[in-house]
Amino acid sequence: MKIMFKDYPLMKDKKGSIPLFYPHISKSSSYAMKKVLSGRWIGQGPLVDKFEIQFSKKFCSGMSSIAVGSGTDALHLAYLLANIKKGDEVICPVFTCTATNIPLLYLGAKIKFADIDSDTLNISIPSVKKLITNKTKAIVFVNYGGLPCDLKELKKIANKNNIKLIQDAAQSLGSKYDNKPIVNFADFTIFSFQAIKHISSGDGGLLCIKDKKLTKKALRMRWFGIDRLKKQGGTWENDIKEIGYKYQMTDLGACLLLESLKEFNKIALHRKKIFNVYLKKFSNNKNIKIINKIGNFTHSHWLFTIITNKKDYLQKKLRKARIETNQVHFRNDRYSIFKKSRNRNFFPNMNSIEKKYLVLPVHTKMSINDANYVADKVNQILK
Repeated sequence: MKIMFKDYPLMKDKKGSIPLFYPHISKSSSYAMKKVLSGRWIGQGPLVDKFEIQFSKKFCSGMSSIAVGSGTDALHLAYLLANIKKGDEVICPVFTCTATNIPLLYLGAKIKFADIDSDTLNISIPSVKKLITNKTKAIVFVNYGGLPCDLKELKKIANKNNIKLIQDAAQSLGSKYDNKPIVNFADFTIFSFQAIKHISSGDGGLLCIKDKKLTKKALRMRWFGIDRLKKQGGTWENDIKEIGYKYQMTDLGACLLLESLKEFNKIALHRKKIFNVYLKKFSNNKNIKIINKIGNFTHSHWLFTIITNKKDYLQKKLRKARIETNQVHFRNDRYSIFKKSRNRNFFPNMNSIEKKYLVLPVHTKMSINDANYVADKVNQILK
């Protein structure tokens, strides 16, 4: 496949510039981190346990929550726990971070890419339905930018066909659907705490599991296949019966996350305010289509994405104004590693927007004045 576009390089962090992303680190983290560094546990310890409990209570309806080293780790564990094996067909979004789909290559699964919904950039329900066969083992979906997919319909499809539903919620922390946490609609849900997510541990992730019977297995798989509690308690039989991984979170990471959890409502509100500035300012601009939708769900405002026929021109002009924008994620079938899953004729919606979408800055380092400045510049350029 010929790659037609290369994304812009990272913009240098200079005074007066507005970067696309900026990590949120709580001001209280320095003090909290000093306490961890002066104590016994800097690897996986009591703070990881504490974070899992608090996170589960706030976002996961009290379900089993396993903190790991990255969102990719969490996805790999979810795929293993869903019993996905070599040759199994798994329906996945063609448009997502590669982390969603790469772990399936570890397992030798057959990836069946689904097209996007052109209004939300989420996985297309009609496309999913066309891909289901008697070999389909799971449906994987991503809530793009923080906008939930049609969770009721995906759950209905999964239940009807007796297949697992795996939710990549790396971008949708705090979202709800029908006034319920989004984890209620999937067998497995993963979250990411990578540097630029809503809350961050530098890198980290978490797996939420609906079936409690899988919790002990997940804990073993997170740590080499060893029952860590029994080993530390001196009751382990000193035998490993299943393959495990080194996927645990550290107390250093959990420390950062616990401090950010205290501020999550404030973080979410600030992002929403920036998002709403863009919505209002662009509402009458006929050269812009906003990726957004109103419904019985809450948006978590991780990305603000627009569609415009003048994407390249806009991006170039914004860069000159020291405003960083990029496409962030690309269609996965452009990458050679996914060449077996390519079928461009099957993705009319992805084909139609792949050179037209652009992501604008949204983060807690931005002020509302910054958001107004960005919006005014965009409107000025796309008159």
